[in-house]
Amino acid sequence: MKAGLALLYDEDTNNTYDIRLKLSKEMLTIQKQDVVCVNGEDPHLNGGAEHKVPVVISKIFKDQVGKAILLTVSLFCCFALQVHLLRTAGDEVTITVRYLREAPAFLKLPLGSPGPSSDQSSRASSPLFDSGLQLNGNSSNTAPSSPSSPSANEPKYEKRWLDAVSLSLSMARVSRYKAGSDKLRSNSFEVFALDVACTNVLQFSTAAESTDWLQAISTNINDLTLEIVIIDYASSEQTLLQIVHMGWVCEHLQTSDAGQSYSYKYLALKGSSLYILRSPPNSASDWAQAEATFNLCEVLFKVHKLWIAEDCWIQMKLYPGLQQDCELRDSETFCFSVLVGHGHSHCFSVELGSELALWEKAFQRAVFSEVQRVGSKSYMCSCQGNILCFTIDFGSGFSCSESISKKLIWRYKFSQLKGSSDDGKTRVKLLFQNSENKQIEMKEMEFANLTAVLHCIHSFIAAKVASVDPVFVNNQSITRKHMCSS
Repeated sequence: MKAGLALLYDEDTNNTYDIRLKLSKEMLTIQKQDVVCVNGEDPHLNGGAEHKVPVVISKIFKDQVGKAILLTVSLFCCFALQVHLLRTAGDEVTITVRYLREAPAFLKLPLGSPGPSSDQSSRASSPLFDSGLQLNGNSSNTAPSSPSSPSANEPKYEKRWLDAVSLSLSMARVSRYKAGSDKLRSNSFEVFALDVACTNVLQFSTAAESTDWLQAISTNINDLTLEIVIIDYASSEQTLLQIVHMGWVCEHLQTSDAGQSYSYKYLALKGSSLYILRSPPNSASDWAQAEATFNLCEVLFKVHKLWIAEDCWIQMKLYPGLQQDCELRDSETFCFSVLVGHGHSHCFSVELGSELALWEKAFQRAVFSEVQRVGSKSYMCSCQGNILCFTIDFGSGFSCSESISKKLIWRYKFSQLKGSSDDGKTRVKLLFQNSENKQIEMKEMEFANLTAVLHCIHSFIAAKVASVDPVFVNNQSITRKHMCSS
């Protein structure tokens, strides 16, 4: 459990409100401060003629805690009679109410104040003080006894933090960016829950505090997602249906005027495919409605240059150990690309360096698993006017055979591949070393989808190396080595 004070920013009014945050494993609760009666007949119905203030209902429904509503009941009607009238009015009561976005003056009491001040000028600032009500700043504070103190039968009030919004962290997302842009918020971030329509922008006094909360919330979201993946893994009998990793990412899209737009997508590595979805999947039909799917053997994961935040707290918290050798660029903090067939690619970004490392490792694990599952991939190609079948086999390496008769033309091991070149369109040249005379032999082929073939070759070679030397593959992690790729 983690708790602390923050500000809730309202983008419509440009106002901020004091709140208290409570973070548990599954929920983020936003609490707002309210004045409640601690010993009256009704803890949520306060005021009356005897206190010279309107009747205040501080809680009316489960999801509307802390929203004050003033009834137009006469001030000359005492509190007890008001309670009696409301309780005996029948099943339906028609009342006139006024919504208060902010608490009225008589509810705005200093946090921790034990009661009315002896100074007459300060007493005039609150009708509740003038009415003689006893208010406590917290549960441990009580008004000092004096001849003029209220009797024990009169209601006592306290300022308390009451739950206003509870956000489920399951498949939730956070964002430090302003909606639809690459502009970072200052010491703040937004939390989106699947079951809550409104957004919640949380502001903090320092970058360190903001980063600490962002890290904590993101960790809980990832842990809950991991639980879903584990449950899916245990219940799925077929490797083809198992989820390796999934989560929210921000996709960077090129617009017609050479600009960029941003859209949040849900990315998933499941079985043999990479899924790009609009929202987290809840059923089998959701997977079928994915925006795009790609075979994992034919995609290439590529980390962009790691641009580091100027603030040292962000450097230490978001990705411990990152060097302080460049400035933060809002649009390229933690980005990666997924290169797919026909030279196309998708560019994504995540909020934390730790998330970037998770995606890099997850892609490696998913691709290696798929390569070992399928064992081999074959593609039709043309060579010197002949239609051939080019095969990449996890056990034996590369081979080429006649498409109809299946007669083997040549075969080389993975270790014999010494180089390659391509024209970026359809043609590729593979350079193999003859195992007997050590001479380099060139094999030239043309493919309809050259990019997919090259990515597949890369996937099989990487999986082969990983099976022989896993430590070497881990050491090649770009995020781990804090290196950059173009």
